[in-house]
Amino acid sequence: MLNPVMNNTKWDELRLAMYALDPHPAWSTRSTNGYQSRRDTEWFYHFCDGGYEAIVHVDIFAVDNAMRDRIRTALKSIHVPGEETAEGFRVFGYAEDGQFVDYL
Repeated sequence: MLNPVMNNTKWDELRLAMYALDPHPAWSTRSTNGYQSRRDTEWFYHFCDGGYEAIVHVDIFAVDNAMRDRIRTALKSIHVPGEETAEGFRVFGYAEDGQFVDYL
């Protein structure tokens, strides 16, 4: 069973924090129906298109260490549930029963 760990306000904070970075990092979402979106860098309109209710997680891709540092700083400033990955970061919209979720 999936349990929500984000709300619309936190998703908007994430969207605006990533939009403020230059260049904008690429992102990809996994939906509750299993769909994995293609990578996109347009945070202002595309990320919120269709709402946030179906986002299981969003992967944010860092192309280099400098971008990774900027993304990490932005994520820590808004305190979202997620983890650092080999390619960047994953922010969770839902957690499964018994899944430990840390905050960035």
